[in-house]
Parts: sequence; C-alpha cells; structure tokens
Amino acid sequence: MAAKAGQPPLPPWGNALAGATGAVLANALVYPLDIVKTRLQVQVKRKPNETIPLTIDGPHYTSTLDALSKIMDDEGITGLYSGINGALIGVASTNFAYFYWYSVVRTLYLSTQTLPKPPTTAIELSLGAMAGAVAQVFTIPVSVVTTRQQTQPKGDRKGLLDTGREVVHSEDGWTGLWRGLKASLVLVVNPAITYGAYQRLKELLFPGKTHLRPWEAFLLGAMSKSIATIVTHPLIVAKVGLQSRPPPARQGKPFKSFVEVMAYIVEHEGPLALFKGIMPQITKGVIVQGLLMMTKERMEILFIILFANIRRLRSARLQQAANAAAERAKQVLPIVAK
Repeated sequence: MAAKAGQPPLPPWGNALAGATGAVLANALVYPLDIVKTRLQVQVKRKPNETIPLTIDGPHYTSTLDALSKIMDDEGITGLYSGINGALIGVASTNFAYFYWYSVVRTLYLSTQTLPKPPTTAIELSLGAMAGAVAQVFTIPVSVVTTRQQTQPKGDRKGLLDTGREVVHSEDGWTGLWRGLKASLVLVVNPAITYGAYQRLKELLFPGKTHLRPWEAFLLGAMSKSIATIVTHPLIVAKVGLQSRPPPARQGKPFKSFVEVMAYIVEHEGPLALFKGIMPQITKGVIVQGLLMMTKERMEILFIILFANIRRLRSARLQQAANAAAERAKQVLPIVAK
C-alpha cells in the first residue's frame, strides 16, 4: 500500500508487522466463531434426514447458535477458546509471512513497469497467490495442530506441544504436520481473491485515496472476504477434514487428499454439505477481514510516522556528528600548518 505523498513507503517487514498485528487483534475478538465453524465443518451425518453423526465424539450441532449453546453448556466459556494460543500464533505467523511476501512481490512487479499504473485484477490475484503459497509452506504446521486442538473431545484436551507430538506420532510421522498442504496451496486463491478484490474495489469505490477511513477499510475488507469465502468454501471444509481426526466410521484411517474428503462428505450428506458451516465462516471472515484491514490501515500510518521520526532523528545525529568532525578538523588544521 502506498505511503503518503512525500513520505517513503513502509519496508516489507513494516507492512508484515502491521498486517499481523491487525490479524491477531481481529481473530482474538471473534475466536468463538472459529471454534464453531471448525466443529460444524468436521461433523458428518449418516444421511441428510438422520441425526446420528459419523464424526468426532461429542454433541451434534445443528446451527451456529446451537453450537455456541452446547459448547457453553458442556465445556463452559473456556470451551469457546480451546486452542486459542496456537491459533493466534498461527494467525500472526501466517499473516506476517503473507503480507511480507505480498509487499515484496508487489514492489518488485511495480519496479519493472515503465509507466506507473496499478496492477490489473489478474496481476493482483497472481501476486497474492504467490505470497500465499510461500506463507503456507512455512506456517501450515501450526494450522494442523490448532485444528486438532479445536476438535479434541472435552476429556482429551492437550496443549499445543502435546497435540503436535500426537500428530508426529501418528502414521504420517513428521509429514503429518503438513497435512492438507495441497489443499492449502489451492486455497491461496482465497487471500488472493480477497486482497485482489480489496485493491480493485478500493480503486472503484474510493479512487485516488491513499489511506482510507476506518469504516471504508472495514467495508472493503468485508466485501472482499465474502466474495472469497463463497468461492472457496468447499475447499475450506475439505482442508479442515484433512487436518482433524478421522471420523470414527473410518476406524482411524485418515483421509489422504482433499478430493477424498469431499467425496466422503458428498456420499454421506450430499453436495450441499460442502457448504456446511458457511454462515459462521462468512461472519467470522467478514468481521476479521474488516477489522484487519481497518487496523492495518491505522497501523501503517503509525509505522510511517514512526519511521519518519526515526529517520529524522538519525539524520539529525549524523549532522551533529558531521559538524563535530568539522570543528575538530578546524582545530587540528592550524597545528598541522605550523
């Protein structure tokens, strides 16, 4: 995102830190919705007209409100925040990596253009996909562990490290930490669509504006995330199925691919089940993306001001050092001349 006129742009790590900070704050606020959408997405019914689940042990949820109510009754308020530590670590690392690489590849692309003009929608999507792919490779182990924590039965709760060991000691070994990587690489189109749509909507709705007001950033973030979520939701459901424990009906046999997960869901619940949990997914995504972009805009302004002050102080110190050196030189020159 461009800086204000007359001010140098933020370095990639500045953009990354601003994005990661916004993401952590936003996800912490709506974390209960993350729990609900994950549990709705992993449960599988035998048939659409039956209520006997073939999923993880525990109650069966019929809606977002039903899930919130049953989790509160069965596990208390802490149940709505199960696995939050790992989730926020994953959010911070994923968003830091994404915004860092997105800033890098976008800056490199713009530097190759002879005429300064904004990238097309296709280019924005491509740049976002490249950044997302790099980010996923490095951060997906945290996502795998967090998904396991969120779907653990009440009596089988484990911490972040213990859950990680459980994954490593499964039949997949260390590679289990990268379960769902292929689905995740396909899902880089989600943030790519989100940020590509954000940039395009910004140019259409607020042309020429460098920094948006909080409500403007929230509106664009919510609109762009809704579009991306609807398009990619079946893959999101498949990814959750890959990373969680296999349903009891499979007798401990894990899924091998997101295509296998989708086929299993369609077989037992029908094609519409690929969109289960979409309401909390969209609600969470809209709120998070809106708050993230709103916070990121504010954070970028703060970082630009901070960096400008640091540069000003550094320049003043260099000038003072240069003046002091010049004074010393004046004192030494007469002696040398003698």
